[in-house]
Amino acid sequence: MIKCHVQNRIGRISLALLSLVALSGAAQPQQPQAGDQIPIVRFESEGPNVDGTYKWLYETGNEINAEESGYVKNFGKGEGEEVQVAEGKFSYKAPDGTLIALTYIADENGFQPQGDHLPTPPPIPPAIQKALDYLKTLPPSAAPSNVQPQASPFKPRGRF
Repeated sequence: MIKCHVQNRIGRISLALLSLVALSGAAQPQQPQAGDQIPIVRFESEGPNVDGTYKWLYETGNEINAEESGYVKNFGKGEGEEVQVAEGKFSYKAPDGTLIALTYIADENGFQPQGDHLPTPPPIPPAIQKALDYLKTLPPSAAPSNVQPQASPFKPRGRF
């Protein structure tokens, strides 16, 4: 009787452990395999409009999110004055599960990304910073008259 009770209890424990293992395997999100199609869960798009504005966004089934909006700075002021500006952000999960998020602006100053995962430059050494600060205090000067422009080492060529 005791032997039967112990075997029954071991059987129930084994069944419970087997169920837990099966459930834990089912609960783990499956990594997409090469060739798997990832669904687009959400997609919105507006523009481009006549004034240069636009916006779009999308979300995918594997947790990639992206959005961007744009406009023309100085719209209507003519060529050379107008600047296309784009602002946006995107995020995704790295293979280790870390969330990678990036925001950006792109304008006349170029592409300017920001994100915690991006490397940052080391601090400027105090002696260099002191020299830079000093140089900022000096008045602008014209190029020295004894400097001659150098000829290009390349020969000019005709068009293709």
